Amino acid sequence: MVPAGAQASAVLLGTSSPFVVLAGSAASNTGPSVLNGDLGVSPGTALNGFGLPAVINGATHDDDAVAAQAQSDLTVAYDTAAAQPTPVDLTGQDLGGLTLTAGAYRFSSSAQLTGALVLDAAGDPNAQFVFEIGSTLTTASASSVVMINGGSPCNVYWQVGSSATLGTTTAFKGTIMALTSITLDTQASVIGRALARTGAVTLDDNVLDNSGCRPTPPTSPAPSGPAGGTAPGTRAPCRPRRPAGRRPRAGPPGRPATAPRPCGARHAPPARRRAPAPRASRPR
Repeated sequence: MVPAGAQASAVLLGTSSPFVVLAGSAASNTGPSVLNGDLGVSPGTALNGFGLPAVINGATHDDDAVAAQAQSDLTVAYDTAAAQPTPVDLTGQDLGGLTLTAGAYRFSSSAQLTGALVLDAAGDPNAQFVFEIGSTLTTASASSVVMINGGSPCNVYWQVGSSATLGTTTAFKGTIMALTSITLDTQASVIGRALARTGAVTLDDNVLDNSGCRPTPPTSPAPSGPAGGTAPGTRAPCRPRRPAGRRPRAGPPGRPATAPRPCGARHAPPARRRAPAPRASRPR
């Protein structure tokens, strides 16, 4: 039985958050990989293999100011994850077959995942899981990270002291922050991010998706006016054109029936009153 980890402090990614792949030296791809998020490299400049049949559903930043700032913010996030208070020590245990609740966990050297790791949020959608790994992170083929009871991959962070390698068809969740390199073998997938500080990110027919972790832009409420009316300074809404053959709605007693202004029609200017004709003077 693994004890619950100490409460994890928040890991803020800053401007590296939109990136699904961020490399330090180079990023390369083979095959029809799909990236649902931004792609970048800095301070290196090599981005190879990301044309068709690969699909990039995001912006590409090749050693520009955006990628440089993202690397700077990644360093801050990496250091925050590495300094979690009193994490539970899992050194020597395989993550496969474990069920862990929210908290901070540490491996003094390498970490291995063989099979399924279950992360139980216990009904808290903001539950955070932080893994501090001293050297390498490796997953066997067909391994997986599974979230249950309301957990979100957006709140899972893997701080890796050297390199991470995901085996073929691994279904991984969380943000990998590796000091050097990250390699995804054939058809491994990540719901989260692959962020390497100094080395390369290498892909081979993979799917990486952080679309569920992007902040939602705020929306402005629609203007409101008096009950049953429109906001001050706005026109009353037009009504759809009346179907052919339909009679206008009857008006109040004593007034002729009128039809509402159809959509697209312009208001006619009010008719001007004619001045009364001068009276002819009678001869005396």
